[in-house]
Amino acid sequence: MSAMFPERNISNVIQRAGQAQRGFAIVAAIFLVVVLAALGAFMLTFSSVQHITSAQDVQGTRAYQAARTGIEWGAYQALRNSTCSPSTTLTAGGTQAGFSIVVQCNSFPSTTEGGNTVNMYQIISTASQGTLGSATYVERQLQATLGK
Repeated sequence: MSAMFPERNISNVIQRAGQAQRGFAIVAAIFLVVVLAALGAFMLTFSSVQHITSAQDVQGTRAYQAARTGIEWGAYQALRNSTCSPSTTLTAGGTQAGFSIVVQCNSFPSTTEGGNTVNMYQIISTASQGTLGSATYVERQLQATLGK
């Protein structure tokens, strides 16, 4: 058999097989690097979006609490003084610092129920922070109706 194919001894066959497969390893390595880089970029983007969402959630909660402050302030004014101003802007401090709180109060005509005169008030409190239309803008609005 070796007489028919003198160039086909075992060492030549092994040498040629090694030369034919040299480029395959680099292609596989490049593919693996590209896939791992894409996965890393995706994870980085996902992580930053999670952080931004978490920060916006905290700001939304702070805005809600600031709006509640406005409701409580308006209720105190209406129930304590039996009157309230149509619109008041409050300056908050503490954890609500930086929020603009606008309290609107509408009073309704007195009614009589069971021989008692009842004064009704509608209080709308809006707390906001940031510039409208920006990614960091947050606003919460609460409404309460109460009677005395």
